[in-house]
Order: sequence, then C-alpha cells, then structure tokens
Amino acid sequence: MKRIYGDIIWGALILVWILILIIPTSRTEFIAFTSQHAYIGGFVKFFILASMGDMLGFRIINGAWKFPQGFIFKAIIWGILGVMITLVFTVFFQGAEGAMVKGLLPWKGSRLALAFFGSLIMNTTFGPMMYVYHKFGDMLIDMIYEKRRNELLGGITIEAMVKRVDWQTLVGFSWVKSCLFIWIPLHTIVFLLPVEYRVLVSAFLSILLGILVALTKKGRK
Repeated sequence: MKRIYGDIIWGALILVWILILIIPTSRTEFIAFTSQHAYIGGFVKFFILASMGDMLGFRIINGAWKFPQGFIFKAIIWGILGVMITLVFTVFFQGAEGAMVKGLLPWKGSRLALAFFGSLIMNTTFGPMMYVYHKFGDMLIDMIYEKRRNELLGGITIEAMVKRVDWQTLVGFSWVKSCLFIWIPLHTIVFLLPVEYRVLVSAFLSILLGILVALTKKGRK
C-alpha cells in the first residue's frame, strides 16, 4: 500500500508541474520569474525535478519509495548543476551560432544545424565532466555519512574517491552511450525550443537520467 501511496504522490507532484505550464496565468508568471532570475530558476528546477528522478530511480531499484541517504544535500548538488546548465546552454548555443557565422561550422542559417552543433559540442565537452561533478558530489556526501557511522575505512580523500568510482560504467555508459546516443539527440530538440523552456525541459529530462541510471544498476544485480 505504501508503494501505491508513493506512486500517487510522485505522480501528483509531476502533475502540479504540468498544470503550472498548462494554465496560462501560472505559466506566464513562472516564465517571467525564471527569465528575470535565471540562476534561481535553474537551481529550483533541477533541485526538485532531478531529485524526483533520483527518487524514482530508487523506487525502480528497490521496489519501494524512500528518501536516499543525504537526499537534501544531493538535491542541492542538482540545484548547483542546474545553475551550471543554465549558463552553459547559452554559452554553447551562442558559441555554435558564432562559429557558424564565422564559417567555422557549416549550414549557416539552419536552426536544426545550430541546435545539433550546440548539443554536439556541449555533450562531448561539458557533458562528460558534468557526470564527474555529479558523481563526486554524491560520493562526497555518501562518504561523510559513512564516516559519521564509523563505516568509512580511511579518510575522505581524492584518491579514495577516484578508487571508488566505477569507471567502466561512467565512461562506457554515461559518457559514450548516454552522451552520444541519448543526450545529443534530446538536447538538439531542447535547443529547438524557445529559450525560456530549455532549462525546464532539460530538468524534466533529468528524470529520464534517474531512470537510466536505475535500470543500469538493476541490470548489474
């Protein structure tokens, strides 16, 4: 029964976000606020939606709803990543546009080509590093909790964190498979959207990331 209640609550929260975007008044206010306060908007979107993706991932792996260890702190990390994404969307999109204007990239004037190049460059440069930032941020939180419970062997060091990473999965799945075959196509679509919707849609896509990570972990069990 608790699982059903959890499913209902999670679905209701997603529905609230959808209603905010569907109802004209709330949509206008939301877009106006996030346009005027882009970094705050990026933080809030990822703090909530990406964390919901983590919770859904936990539900997929364990068959039950539960706040993961250090949930709030990990949500803050997502929020910080949301701020970074808010910035790099502009950097890579306008950077690709500038490169096309100068003839450094082909098909000047094509919106589809611009969206593709922006996504391609972003996901082959910033994308892999974002996975690393996120992985090490979550790992730091986990190690702090382990140390409090006297479960951590040794100290919290860069060397210990590097050794703990499953590099095969990080590189083979996260970098190669997801960046190249999932995020480049999806972010191409995102870059075709109006500017005010791009970060929000990307935050919704982070739920997909939670599902993919969960399915990968479940497949290894």
